[in-house]
Amino acid sequence: MLADPIVEEVRRVRREYAKRFNYDLRAIAADLRKQEQQHRERLISFPAKPVRRRKTG
Repeated sequence: MLADPIVEEVRRVRREYAKRFNYDLRAIAADLRKQEQQHRERLISFPAKPVRRRKTG
């Protein structure tokens, strides 16, 4: 399988980002939450899907 340069770039950036936080998932999650708070204009909220009612017997 050929290496996809876009996939390789995404993986490289992901590794660099994780390394900044010493691969600590809690620290990474905290940083992502902080970024969400700082850039609310970049977030998209989708309306809730209606619940389908099942027909019973």
